[in-house]
Amino acid sequence: MGEDAMGDVVTLERQGAVAVITLNRPEQRNCVNGAVSAALRDAVKQVEADDALRVTVLRGAGRVFCAGMDLKAFAARDVSGILDGEGGFAGFVRLPRTKPVIAAVQGAALAGGLEVMLACDMAIAERGTKFGLPEARLGLLAAAGGVFRLAQRIPPVKARELVLTGGLFGAEEAERYGLLNRVVEEGGAFDAAMALAAEIVASAPRSVATGLELSRYLELEAEARAWPVNDALFEEIFASQDALEGARAFTEKRAPAWTGT
Repeated sequence: MGEDAMGDVVTLERQGAVAVITLNRPEQRNCVNGAVSAALRDAVKQVEADDALRVTVLRGAGRVFCAGMDLKAFAARDVSGILDGEGGFAGFVRLPRTKPVIAAVQGAALAGGLEVMLACDMAIAERGTKFGLPEARLGLLAAAGGVFRLAQRIPPVKARELVLTGGLFGAEEAERYGLLNRVVEEGGAFDAAMALAAEIVASAPRSVATGLELSRYLELEAEARAWPVNDALFEEIFASQDALEGARAFTEKRAPAWTGT
């Protein structure tokens, strides 16, 4: 069993044929900054290059899986490496992969945190976990795949409600909509994800690789058309005054004053 530290904000541990990648900023609710993006990208690439590793479990240290982008960095317009670069947001949501990734989710997967989960191939969450894309309440857009991936996977009318209101939903609802493989009791997500990973490892390697590729084919084909539109719309939002106001209001713990510009 070995462990690599990527600047300590992300760790990679090898447990047999299973890689365990941990987002390791628990005091910041595992919010994504440039260092996290670079480290997560590096960790996934290490897994992809290691023939001994067949499945990844992605988890967050502490009480929360991931609360999204570091809004203090966004308010300071210090977003280089968070949104851009290979793999897109978190160095992960657009990163090409050939091996399955299972998200082990606890506490909350919000904004970019939910987008990271949606970029995984499977997900297990604990009861009481909260999910949501609250970007509209911050003058932003869930442009790391959140809007179109959610609309692909749950009823479109419900996806629109969640995107436009920024409302939250629970683990049971997420499971009902097919976003989760299963819901487990508090404290059980990681063990359940590892058990699922072990089941996958017991299957034939080539069957797993080709099954994953084919099962994602239509999704990735649709996403290839969606990303350019997504990126153009986000550029407009990112340059808006409301986006800056939303981030500042959040960090200053006050209500935003929208101007529509």
